[in-house]
Parts: sequence; structure tokens; C-alpha cells
Amino acid sequence: MKRSLLVTALLLAFTSAAFASKEKPVIGLSLDTLKEERWQKDRDSITAKAESLGATVITQSANGDDTRQTSDIKALITRGVDVLVIVAHNGSGLSRAVKEANDAKIPVIAYDRLIMNADIALYVTFDNIKVGELQAQFLLDRAPKDHPLRIVRLNGAPTDNNAKLFKQGQDNVFQPLIKSGKVNILFEDWCADWKPENAKKVTNAALAKFGHDFDALLATTDHLAAGGIQALTEEGLSGKIIVTGQDADLSACQRIVRGTQAMTIYKPLKILADYAAEVAVSIAKGGAVPREHTTDNGLKQVPSVFKDIVVVTKDNMAATVIADGFHKAEELK
Repeated sequence: MKRSLLVTALLLAFTSAAFASKEKPVIGLSLDTLKEERWQKDRDSITAKAESLGATVITQSANGDDTRQTSDIKALITRGVDVLVIVAHNGSGLSRAVKEANDAKIPVIAYDRLIMNADIALYVTFDNIKVGELQAQFLLDRAPKDHPLRIVRLNGAPTDNNAKLFKQGQDNVFQPLIKSGKVNILFEDWCADWKPENAKKVTNAALAKFGHDFDALLATTDHLAAGGIQALTEEGLSGKIIVTGQDADLSACQRIVRGTQAMTIYKPLKILADYAAEVAVSIAKGGAVPREHTTDNGLKQVPSVFKDIVVVTKDNMAATVIADGFHKAEELK
């Protein structure tokens, strides 16, 4: 009887596990978090596209925990996935986990966030420096004529290399004008884990120091914009300060329609997710790694692919996020 139960248990474990093959590859998807709308969309698109190509996707979410993400990746390696697609919580903290994948001959694709000092096969993302440049230029195009453009800046999570790239893009535009006195970054700080409450704290600190005497809140993402706008609203400044964003979250697009946020950067997530799924399946089947660009991750020049981005305002909402089916028109009323 005991032997029968053991055999049954082993059979159940065998049939429930995902087994990789070139005909039906298994993709391991390790996500930083699923708490944000943006990452839920990425997961769903990657999964749907990979499955349409005959693959299976096993998803793990670390909920913003470095240790958990390392454990998730090790678990996916143990399950024998063909390819790992990783959205890193801490781009500098996964080199050992990637090394284990390398040892197991499992290629690693860094999705949207670069993994530093690790032998990754491919980096698939949007042009993150361009994101920052477009945000900065948007503010410059709306700068006051009678005084320097005064900015409070909400930088992203210091553990995320993308946050540094967004800032680099902004600085590419701002630095010459800061030197000439046309732009003044009054106050800025990093917002740990991209949390709105941390953005609110930074904005409140700026308000305490400078009062209402600034023109723009340079929020790197919509998530940070939400926290900053909450602080502005409490001061009666909602809609009076130019606020930027990124990701075209539904709530951000609603704020843009209402006039409390001025813009967002639309990154066609489905295009990126579909591409990542396609290339992951292709690599799993023995296909070549694409190499449109390269990115230095501290260890190597990583083959990279960058997808295009779009500035979204109230004026072009219908022609961008609505036309693409990213959001429905009725959701934005």
C-alpha cells in the first residue's frame, strides 16, 4: 500500500512538471513584482505569445525581494527551463543566480532592466535614455519665459539600473541649460522600490523647503507621479504644476485627461513582450541571439534590442494608447 502511494505521488509529480524540449520549449519568467499594472500586462503578453508558439511559461514573482528572486531563479533552473527571462528587482544582485543558469547552459534574457556584471545572452528593452530625454524636453518646451525652469525631480529606485538611465537622459538635455542658468533642479531624491509613498515623501520635503515656488515635478514614472500628485493636491497645487510620467498606466492616463498630470511615456508593452517571447522561443530552439545594439553591463557588451517609445498627452491619447487597444476610451472618461 505504501509503495502504491509512493508510485502515485511520483507519477503525479512527473506529470505536473514542465519538461523542456526544442519542439515544446519551457520559458522561465522571473518577475520583480506583479503589484503594478504594467508588469501584469507584460506577464500576460509574454505568456500568451509564447504559448501561441507552442511553448510553456512558468512565472515566478519575487514581490520586490532580492533573496526571493534568487530563489525563484534557482527553482526555475532546477525545473530545467530552456531559457530564463528576468525582470530584475536589483540589477546588481543577480550575478550569482545568472552564473548558475550559465553553468546549466540556460540562456538568460534581461527584460526591460539590465542585469549587471553577469553573462546574459540578451537585453530587451525600450530606449531608456531616450525616455529621460523626452521627459526633459517636454518640460523645456513648456518652460516659463520670465524665470529659469524650476524642477523638483523624483528619481526612481536606486537598485534599478533603468532609473540611472532615465536620469542620464534627463541630464543630457538639462546639463547645458543648468550651466547657463535656464534650468534649476531645486530638489531631487531617489524613491526606493518605485513606491508612490516614497515619491510623496520627496515631494513633501521639496514643498517644505521651497513652498509653491517651482514649475515642474519631474516624476520618472506614473507610479511616482501618483505619489507626487497626492502631495501637490494636499497643497492645492493639483493641475498647477507640470507633472511628467512614464508607462501610460490607466490611472495616469485618467489624470492626464483630468489635467493633473501633463504627460506620460507610452512604451508599447505588447510589442516588447511579444518580441521577448518570440526571441526566447527562438533561442530555446537553437536560433541565433539578435544583436541590433550592445550595452555595457560591467562584464561584457551585451547584445541588445531597443523598442520605440511615444510621448502621450491629452491631445494624442486617442491616436496612441486607445488606438493600440492599450486602454479603452470609456475607461478614460
